[in-house]
Amino acid sequence: MSEPALRFLEYAFLALLYLFFLRVVRAVWAELREPRTVPAPAPPGATAPGGARAAPPGGRDRGGKDRGQPRRLVVVGPGRSAGPAFPLSSELTIGRAPECAVALPDDNFVSHLHARLFLKGHEYWVEDLGSTNGTLVNGKRVTSAVPVRRGDRLQVGRTVLELQR
Repeated sequence: MSEPALRFLEYAFLALLYLFFLRVVRAVWAELREPRTVPAPAPPGATAPGGARAAPPGGRDRGGKDRGQPRRLVVVGPGRSAGPAFPLSSELTIGRAPECAVALPDDNFVSHLHARLFLKGHEYWVEDLGSTNGTLVNGKRVTSAVPVRRGDRLQVGRTVLELQR
């Protein structure tokens, strides 16, 4: 091989090595840093901007009709980890840490504090809390807080959770 070709391969290898090193440092930094603080949702029944009252968390409006609000978050996969159900409240944190409402200690692809599911108005929203591997809702990556409904699937790490009644 010619001298310029060898020199080019050396530089390409060094560039790839530096990119790999930066990715590893970024992943370690994301796991070690303190999670960003997020404001707590308003308590149920509080007045929303404009004077309108928020719907109660049970998913029933003033007429008493059920809107099909989810009531629990169920682990649906993968394989043997399926089954556990977590009742929904005004806010749930999802992660590997034992302090999380939905603790997933066996999934190494889940960050310690991975995502947050919270009630905003009369619907549930999910947001990623700066996790390394991201949060997906129905296969789409979450970049900001997005509303979720009954039947939607959340994926954190390798674990898939479904909002059910």
